[in-house]
Amino acid sequence: DVQLQASGGGLVQAGGSLRLSCAASGFSFDDYGIAWFRQAPGKEREGVACISTTDGSTYYADSVKGRFTVSSDNAKNTVYLQMNNLKPEDTAVYFCAADRGGYLRTLIVVTSGLGGMDYWGKGTQVTVSS
Repeated sequence: DVQLQASGGGLVQAGGSLRLSCAASGFSFDDYGIAWFRQAPGKEREGVACISTTDGSTYYADSVKGRFTVSSDNAKNTVYLQMNNLKPEDTAVYFCAADRGGYLRTLIVVTSGLGGMDYWGKGTQVTVSS
């Protein structure tokens, strides 16, 4: 049974930090593209970051570049999203997703909003107070 489980969300003041985790079970992360998305109330889903589990290539949306860092631990089948200097506009439900098509396909989904990912986890709420 394939599952992705996101965790680590919470309430934090502006300027604070959180680290989200995305643990996979039922499949191996190897050669997958893994992405983080977020969706705030009344807004469309936004691709935040993605990573190649093959070579560690990463991409960040302009809105989070320099503040968020995505990393993977393939041995633990886990991807992390370190979020620093959080802003109220980062408030959203954060989702992790995986795609068998690999990093390039994942990058297309994250940057264009077109297409989908093979596996999605349940979201974790991040709330940043001002």
